[in-house]
This record gives sequence, structure tokens and C-alpha cells, in this order.
Amino acid sequence: MLLKKLRFLLLPCSLIAFSLQAQNAPVVQQAETGTLGADWTSPTQTGVQYVTVVPTATINAQNPGTAARIITYSVTFPGPGTYDLYARIRVGAAAANDDSFYYGNGFGTKLPADDTNWITANQLSNVGYSNATEVVAGAGGGQQQVWKWLNLSAFNGGETPISFTVPAGNLTQTFQIGAREDGLDIDKLVFGTTGLYFTVANLDAGAQGSSTPPTVFTPTGLPMATGKPKYLGGVYSNPQKPFFNNYFNQVTPENAGKWGSVESTRNVMNWTELDSAYALAQRKGYPFKMHTLIWGAQQPIWIENLPASEQLMEINEWFAAVAQRYPNIAQIEVVNEPTNDLPLNGSTGNNGPNTPGSGAGNYYNALGGAGTTGWDWVITSFQLARQYFPNTQLLINDYSVASYTVNTQRYLGIINLLVARNLVDGVGIQGHAFETRNIPMANIVANLNLLATAGKPLYITELDIDGVNNATPPALDDALQLAEYQRVFPALWEHPAVRGITLWGYRPGHWRTAQGAYIANGDNTERSALVWLKNYVRTTVLSAKGQQNANLTLHPNPAADGHFLVQGGQKIQAIKVFDLNGRLLKTVSVPNQPVAEVNLDLVSGMYLVQVVEAQGVTSRKLIVE
Repeated sequence: MLLKKLRFLLLPCSLIAFSLQAQNAPVVQQAETGTLGADWTSPTQTGVQYVTVVPTATINAQNPGTAARIITYSVTFPGPGTYDLYARIRVGAAAANDDSFYYGNGFGTKLPADDTNWITANQLSNVGYSNATEVVAGAGGGQQQVWKWLNLSAFNGGETPISFTVPAGNLTQTFQIGAREDGLDIDKLVFGTTGLYFTVANLDAGAQGSSTPPTVFTPTGLPMATGKPKYLGGVYSNPQKPFFNNYFNQVTPENAGKWGSVESTRNVMNWTELDSAYALAQRKGYPFKMHTLIWGAQQPIWIENLPASEQLMEINEWFAAVAQRYPNIAQIEVVNEPTNDLPLNGSTGNNGPNTPGSGAGNYYNALGGAGTTGWDWVITSFQLARQYFPNTQLLINDYSVASYTVNTQRYLGIINLLVARNLVDGVGIQGHAFETRNIPMANIVANLNLLATAGKPLYITELDIDGVNNATPPALDDALQLAEYQRVFPALWEHPAVRGITLWGYRPGHWRTAQGAYIANGDNTERSALVWLKNYVRTTVLSAKGQQNANLTLHPNPAADGHFLVQGGQKIQAIKVFDLNGRLLKTVSVPNQPVAEVNLDLVSGMYLVQVVEAQGVTSRKLIVE
């Protein structure tokens, strides 16, 4: 017995302290049991009582602002030690506009309007954990409108997170949280011993965590498209950060680059997450694509009711601020989804109706509205972008523009307006699962060919492919997802006009997590589609076929009577003539000759001539007088 006591006494003090600390049970605090400020309510829904703040247009950037927006708790701990803060939350339907709150910067009563007293927990819409066996760590893949757990002490939601130290002899502490955005529900808070690993089931039950870290798969290797003539990039956000460099060699921020994320409060800029994405690209030498400057969603609420002249001034300030902070942007999606989501309250596009306060921006008319071209607001946006970003490749971006030819033609009409003014350098084509499922790839490829007639490189900007079946409830289906990847991806990757593809997420936390669109699991293991994709991209040799023929000319140009020669060809096979809206007007078959003659019976104007040769397709503009 004496020997055992001596052995205990000889243990290092740090080990004794940790041993004692690890015995401290987690402390569970139901959110509604605190002293609620007047702006908080405590409803009950489907058996869960929670707290939520009343709707308000007032959001302080870095603090609750008033005592009415604070909840105060008295928390008694079982013993001294350091604790991490966990929260069970639910983000509302407005996603990025419903996903933030504050917690106290340490214990004690805080000053409502003192920024240093509070830690901002923002961008919670696509993070968190909801599966019982998941260890609740720094990010996770939770979605909106579901209850999920977060380890706030391990997640940077805009400010450096903290843990909480409880000293011996002072086990009862005051703790406070504060409201930021309405639409966020909080069910319970848990203080769990730092250094232990808590699963969702542990936290739900208030049970102790484990000292054994979870076993996870660790990816290795270089990005898939290393050494290729086109990039395979990824969207960058907290859920997508782990092992990004093992898969992708181009960076696009997910929500961090949207104006509403950066400047939700006028003249108060939150660059934290966007800085992180840009820093990675600069550090690794990856192209950085800014997403996005102008859109009809996720825009600042405060700009909606300003006079048009003041709105235009703010747009200029937004462009200038981005240009100053990020001088080495490779690509910018200047206007996002122009055919689907106008920056106009009352717009009834595919994403509409845009109601006041929805984040549409409502600055459509400040940019010129439809104007004489029908798309003056888009042209003005690109003119401003060319002014502020003279050395950056300017892109337009939209969805459902390659699925159906009528949409392709409409999109091409906008692109050609920009091309004629030398305002656009590339064409973004989203590739979400709802755009490709049940659409023959031959149709999509034909529409990509049509968009390529504008003479600008194409980029697949937001590719994802679902991975669940039609069971009730739907279940993950690796074989189904793999088959769809094998059907869709090669046609896009090998298209000669496509210069890069960006996956819109690859891990849980993906915006289509519920549809199983992620290709790596939460423990980093790779689903079948990712295993195949790595091998396909790394081993597929991309042909030089498809390069533009620099020697090819149209003569004379202008063609006074619609008669011209195509010269400098290399085994010309066909010549196609389109109008500026992408409508095919004439096809001439050519038996592999270097020169071809074309006679057009067309009214005067500008046309696009696509010359199909053995080695690829070349586009030229033709003026008919």
C-alpha cells in the first residue's frame, strides 16, 4: 500500500491536474433557463424549448448593442479546469442572414456595446454536427433548419475563439450570450472539459467525452490537376478547408466574398474568411477567383432603400475596397446569375420574388436597369470592374445556361454585348446536380460549343453531383453518384473550350449535404466518386486538339455582299454561322480543305463564324455590309 501511495506522489503535477480535470462532468445549460433580455423569446416546437431573438433590422457588427439583446446565466461547475463551449443551434431559412450570435469573451457581466467584451460566432449556416456518432470539432457539415452542435471554442466564426477557465474556489460563474441576427435558435449550451472528445450523442445526453481521439483517414498527395493545362478547383469555406491542398489547385470563396457577408453593416467590413481564402491562394500559387461582386441575393440589406445615386456610390466603394485589399485576383465573377436573379426588389426571376429585406440589393436601376440593350445594368457592372480591376480576368456566371438551348442563346446574347465592348474575359457556367441530372451530355456539349462561339474561355464554376437514391428516406448511394460523375465530368473536363472546373464543395457542409453531393466523408474517407475522380484527372492526357488556329482568317471582312473565303485552315470540315444571339443560320460542309468559300444571304450586321477543323474549333467575327 505504501508503495502505491509513493508512486502516486511521484506523478508529475501536470498529470495529476489533468487526471482531476478529466473527472469534471460536462455542464449542461438549457438556453431558456437564463435571464432573458427583453428582445429574446422562448418558444417550444416539437418538444424542444429554445431561445430566439425577435426580428429586428438592427444588427450591431461586433456586439449585441443593448442589454435587451443579452441572456445571462449563472453556471456552477463541478471542479476547476478549462472548458470548451458547445452550443446546440438551428439556423433559419435565410441561411447566411440567420446564422450568427455573440458569446462573452470570458466569464462575467459584459458591457453590451463594447466589442472587446464579445466573441462573434458568424457563418454558422453550413457548419455543425448532427449525426450521433460524429465528434463535435471545429467545423462539420451541418445545414440550415436542423438542430446541430458546434464547438464554439474550436470554430472561428469571425473572431478567434476562446475556452473558459474556472479557478479553484470560484466554481460559480456568470456567463452571457448576445443576439446578432434574428432567425437563429439556441436550444442548449454545454461546457465540456478541454482535451476531451464529445460526440453528438454525448452532448445530447450530457455525458462525458472520451480522452481517445477519433481515428480519421488522412489524405495525401498533390492536387488532382497538378501539371494539367486547366485547373480543378474547390470552393473554400470552413467545412471545406480540411485537406483542400490535397485535391484542388484553384480557390473560390463560398459565401465570404458576397457583399452581404463582408459589409452587413454599412462601412463595417468583415474580411476574415475572405482573407483566409486569398492567403491560401497566394501562399500556394493557386488562381484566386472572387465570387462575387454583383448579385440579386446575399447583398447588404441597408443598401436597398438608398437613393440610386447613393447606391451607385456604394457599389463603387465596394469594388474599390476589394481591389485595394486583394491586388492579385486572377478571376472575378463580376455579375452572378443575371438571367435568374436581378438585384431588384419585386423581381420574379427563377430565384424570386425578391421581397424587401431579402438581400436582393435593389440597386438594379442604379446600374442602368434594362436600358437600351436590355442588359445595361450588366454592362455598367463590367465597365466598373474593368476600371477597378484592369489586370484581372472578368467573368460572368449563371446556372441552367447549358442545359437548354433557349437559355444558352439568351446567355450568349448578354455575353456578346460584353464581348463587343471588350468587357468580359471568360464565361462561367454553373454545373449543379439539378442542371445535369437527366440531361443528355450531348445536349450540354452542343450548348457549350454554342457559348464558345463568343471566343472566350469557358469555366464550369459550381459543379456538384448528388449521391443519394430515391429510397424513403433517401440513403447515400455511392454507386449512383459514381455513375453520374463518370457520365458528366469527362465531357466537361475534356471540352476544348473549358479551361477549368470548380467543385462547389466536397465535404459535409456542402450546400447539398442533404442530397449527398459531398465526395469525402466527415472522417475524411473518400467516397467512390472521389477515388475515381482522382485517378481520372491524374491519368487523363488532355489533347492539344481544340486550340484556336491563329492563322485562320476571313476575307474580305467586312463582306460587302455576304461572300467571303475562309483561309489558313487545317483540314476544314465545316463552317457554321451564328447570329449574336447564338442562333445557327447556316452550315457549310467542307471536305478537309485549307480554304473554303461561303455565300451568305443575310442582312447587314455582325455574325459569328465557327470553323471546325481536324484539330479543333476556331471562332471569328464577321461583318456583313
